[in-house]
Amino acid sequence: MAIIEGIIDNLAQTQARLLAHLPDKRRDWLKRLQIADRAALLIGPRGTGKTTWLLSQAEAGHMLYLSADHPLLASFPLHDLLEAIFLRGYEGALVDEVHYASDWSRHLKAAYDSFPNKIIRASDSNAIVLRKGMADLSRRFPVYPIPLLSFREYLILSIDREIPLIDPFDYDIRIVRKLCKDVNVMRYFNDYMKGGFRPFFLESPATYMEKVMATIAKTMEADIPFLVPQITENHLRLMHAVIGYLSTATIPVVQVNSLCAEWGLSKDKLYQLLDAMERAHLIRIIRKRNDTKVHSVGAKMLLHEPSVYEFLGGNRGTSREAYVAAACMESGHKVWAAGKEAEYDFMIDNWKVEVGGRKKGRKDADLVVRDNIDLPSDNVLPLWMLGLEY
Repeated sequence: MAIIEGIIDNLAQTQARLLAHLPDKRRDWLKRLQIADRAALLIGPRGTGKTTWLLSQAEAGHMLYLSADHPLLASFPLHDLLEAIFLRGYEGALVDEVHYASDWSRHLKAAYDSFPNKIIRASDSNAIVLRKGMADLSRRFPVYPIPLLSFREYLILSIDREIPLIDPFDYDIRIVRKLCKDVNVMRYFNDYMKGGFRPFFLESPATYMEKVMATIAKTMEADIPFLVPQITENHLRLMHAVIGYLSTATIPVVQVNSLCAEWGLSKDKLYQLLDAMERAHLIRIIRKRNDTKVHSVGAKMLLHEPSVYEFLGGNRGTSREAYVAAACMESGHKVWAAGKEAEYDFMIDNWKVEVGGRKKGRKDADLVVRDNIDLPSDNVLPLWMLGLEY
């Protein structure tokens, strides 16, 4: 017991240091996040603000933050630590990187049931691990997905002023015109596309992409092994190769047979790796509406964060499509690949959408989304407007 008490003292000291260095500017999505339940799970890509939000909860109340990957915690069951924290008098516990704790979902459930007046918040970057644990957690821990930073949030952090929420599919042109008059949206959108999808762009814009690439590598090396059994160096190299290939491919889809032959692995293992890459927020697999196959590489395979394309010398057209998919999916829209590529690019909810540069034609689409234009017009949307929904 004395050892656990010492660990709690150590965690409290660590929390005090972290709170002293919390950023003054915080993303709007997290500021607006209101959780009424006494338990919750936050999931999302690394570097999107989950840790900052947990620490802000500690700042607001008598709660203790702990990261489950801390080496001091490896020898103690999560339930025992939470019990000691609550008996110390803390009102709640904030568990980061929860998948590092052995049998974490069962321990969270037990702590939740044993202390009905205590708050438990947990977070993780690993969607599959959380989904696997949801059977134990049942309805006790609602899940809150945290998306990449929207263009609207990027503007708020960059210029420190309120930016209105705008639905690009149902907008008031007067609000859009006023925004364009007040803010140089074209300049900021170009900067955002180069490096503004995670809040740490504020720390050092010059090193933003280095941090993103390090985040991608850590996701592969630290998260994927929790999702796919028996990961080897060959598998890690393959995943890096997939990222590199997709960043420059004009037709963003992988060939299963050739990849399996080149890398010496079975189709089943390849599908496992691609599925894990999708759920770990490295890629987005865009399927056709009628594609219900368990194993599918989809009609398009896009990088999760669009800024990676430019950093790796990628194709601008594919980068635009990756942004449309990211902005719409993160805003809650259903996104499918076109039934016929020659007619349009995406089906977004029930809209047929074509994507391209400033002179892109409409083809058979309902809407055309154009890059490098500032204002919308009949059936034409600027690319930047898709980033104002949250």
